[in-house]
Amino acid sequence: MRRRNDIIMEYGTYMLVYFMSYIASLARLYYLSGILLMLEALYLYLHWVKETGNLTELRGLFTLAWVGGQGIACLKLSWLQSDWKYVTWLCFFLVYIGFGIGYEWGQRYDQDDRKEIRENRMQADRMFVCIVGLMAASVLCFLFEAVKLGFVPLFSDKPHAYSYFHISGVHYFTVSCILIPAITVLYRKVRRNVRRMEKIVLVAANVTAVAIPFLCVSRFQLLFAVGFAVVTYIMVNRKIRIRTIVGIVLALIPIYVVLTVFRHHDIAYLNGIFEMKYGKMPIFITQPYIYVANNFENFNCMVEQLTEHTMGIRMLFPLFALTGLKFVFPQLVSSVLYLTKPELTTLTMFYDAYYDFGIFGVFLFAAIIGAAAKWVMQVVKKSDNPIVYLFYGQIAIYLALAFFTTWFSNPTTWFWLILTGMMYWFVGYDKNKRGNGQEDDKAESCRRGDTDTQARRQVH
Repeated sequence: MRRRNDIIMEYGTYMLVYFMSYIASLARLYYLSGILLMLEALYLYLHWVKETGNLTELRGLFTLAWVGGQGIACLKLSWLQSDWKYVTWLCFFLVYIGFGIGYEWGQRYDQDDRKEIRENRMQADRMFVCIVGLMAASVLCFLFEAVKLGFVPLFSDKPHAYSYFHISGVHYFTVSCILIPAITVLYRKVRRNVRRMEKIVLVAANVTAVAIPFLCVSRFQLLFAVGFAVVTYIMVNRKIRIRTIVGIVLALIPIYVVLTVFRHHDIAYLNGIFEMKYGKMPIFITQPYIYVANNFENFNCMVEQLTEHTMGIRMLFPLFALTGLKFVFPQLVSSVLYLTKPELTTLTMFYDAYYDFGIFGVFLFAAIIGAAAKWVMQVVKKSDNPIVYLFYGQIAIYLALAFFTTWFSNPTTWFWLILTGMMYWFVGYDKNKRGNGQEDDKAESCRRGDTDTQARRQVH
């Protein structure tokens, strides 16, 4: 069990730094306010990585994203940003405290003692079927959308063409290919010796996982696919070279730039939207900055303008979308988005929680997310099914980008989780597994007992 003094020290330090950042912001010392939170986020992340030996520890990733992201927003480098209401500051504080309570509450704290993934022919064969199935479904659905809609975003000259490349119900399957690289990592771990034909299929599947986001001009889906695979690789291999991560990042930069160009977003257009205070700041700094900072600004904008809470309607959107109820009752999904600028529509993970239930909703939702994160951490340590790492990887990405969007109000998130659940059952299902496992344990105990008996006889 974690010592209570350690918990008090960790969260006590955060509370002190947060209060200092708030006071600095009130005094309009924005750089100081932001730097304090960014340093605290980095300190806590490194502290928990050192304590657990896990670079992808979920609480650490969430801290780095949420507290660090808020610190970036506190720098106030854009004219779109304003001083936050005290309710906004309170909500951001309660998000972190709520997550911590959910993570610590009633949960046992262990060192990083994950089970080693072993070779398993049956699991490997089933995972290969999943890879092929995802590739086929994604390709067929992409072709169907391209024919039905009459264009491919990459080759379209329309601004925001990627936003219109979408057929309800079909696009979920089109983008499901982004799960393939992570499954491939697991497959290579479960099956060391891969035949030539299987290697060819794996290459084709992973090319598909990159090509479809590229053709859709979706930077997020491309980054998600790569990030998901990297997190999975770190989890199953425990160690990864820093130069490998740097190499991946460097390889993605030109692809990111190319996709930005094909979105018809030139520098003048982006600088005009971002309204940076320093007009000569390079676009490769302003774009990431605004994509982090403005999400927090949109939350504050909602706090200022929201007149009544929707009591769960917004957070139930995945249910309305996946069941088709949104077409039957369109009023269920007609609530207003409060934004600093119409073009900047990204939101934090907790935007909808406040929209539905206010301060209480933010705290409760954060606590639930924290408890779920700790539960996933524990399941990974106990499960023999390698697909469990896909659950972990997805949650890790969502927490590492907690500043970016309302993940759990997004039907695509739940579609991927449901799809992962189906693969988990398919790969791990074995009606005789429990019985065989018990018999193996008994046999092992008997073998050890016989060995001990023989040893004692030899001594006497």
